[in-house]
Amino acid sequence: MSKIETHSLSAGYGKKIVVENAEIEIKSGEIVSLIGANGSGKSTILKTIAGQLEAVSGTVYIDGRDISKMSESEISVKLSIMTTEKVRAELMTCKDVVESGRYPYTGRLGILSQRDRDIVRETFRLVDGVELVNQDFNRISDGQRQKIMLARAICQEPDILVLDEPTSYLDMKHKLELLKILRKLVREKNTAVIMSMHELDLALKISDRMICVKNNFIDRTGTPEEIFSEGYISELFGVDTLCYNEFFGTPELEKISGEPEIFVIGGMGKGIPVYRRLERMGVPFVVGVLHENDIDFPVAKALSCKVISEKAFEPVSAERVRQAEKVLQKCRKLICCVEKFGSMNSLNRELLEFAKQKEIEIEHLLVGGSAPHTPRQRGKPPLETRD
Repeated sequence: MSKIETHSLSAGYGKKIVVENAEIEIKSGEIVSLIGANGSGKSTILKTIAGQLEAVSGTVYIDGRDISKMSESEISVKLSIMTTEKVRAELMTCKDVVESGRYPYTGRLGILSQRDRDIVRETFRLVDGVELVNQDFNRISDGQRQKIMLARAICQEPDILVLDEPTSYLDMKHKLELLKILRKLVREKNTAVIMSMHELDLALKISDRMICVKNNFIDRTGTPEEIFSEGYISELFGVDTLCYNEFFGTPELEKISGEPEIFVIGGMGKGIPVYRRLERMGVPFVVGVLHENDIDFPVAKALSCKVISEKAFEPVSAERVRQAEKVLQKCRKLICCVEKFGSMNSLNRELLEFAKQKEIEIEHLLVGGSAPHTPRQRGKPPLETRD
């Protein structure tokens, strides 16, 4: 099994230290993601681990060997790196670029064997880039270049793959394809992968472990479940005006303040599109009665003025319904996103009856329906024209 580790590593540029006293260990068969704010030192760590930057102090070991005492060719056989830096490859096809990943094995003349060519051909298939083989590297898109540079790194057949923001420039389809390729490498070839990522939702899905960099130090290391808990991500990125949804691994914009104008009955994911639409429209709203284990709950909590909730696995109680009615009677409209009420939320029907009694406008809006409209009511102008 291959392993890369650092002991008391300080990394930076010249005498300027960017990250201090970093203790890192990556083993074969795992994907480790570096996360943290821009400028926190993620790329500096990766370049130092790969031998592109000399350590300010401390040591990087590959399979127990001090990387500073290894030759460039010895390192390139064990480790491959892909960065976000733009590469200029004059008069080179994509095939030429990927073939250069075989140079650690070809000797000084750089003559490829049949095995080398077979590996290059297989790598193009692996990254779904066969159509790019003969294209000019400088005339393809940024996303395609990223794919070719990944192919070059894989073609090197490294035990350790170092990737700096590998999903940059890629659309969603190709982001997912890239992550699928990395997972396949880890499972089938027992490759060790360390990479920096900004897409936290993807890092949450792909990573076996995560390393969090903050204020020039490694602040925390753990599994995604350990990192994405107890509000730590918001703390790591200092997002005071945003709410980070740990359940989905995505940030939410700041909730709208003010007295709620609309009451929403949601649940089972059906209310989420409505919560987001109301937030975009700048309409303060309240949600209830919603179970704390419902998939709607994290989004409702992040975006609404208030969530009237019931404990997980408990039927909605009369007490919670009365609490909801007090808030509902101050709203000008009720939006119901639920088509049928089950035994656990059956008392929410009473909120519909309450709204009818109080002559509060009711709108039934199911997932996939039109956006909530805001007709003139109670003397208020439409939301579109209201300051």
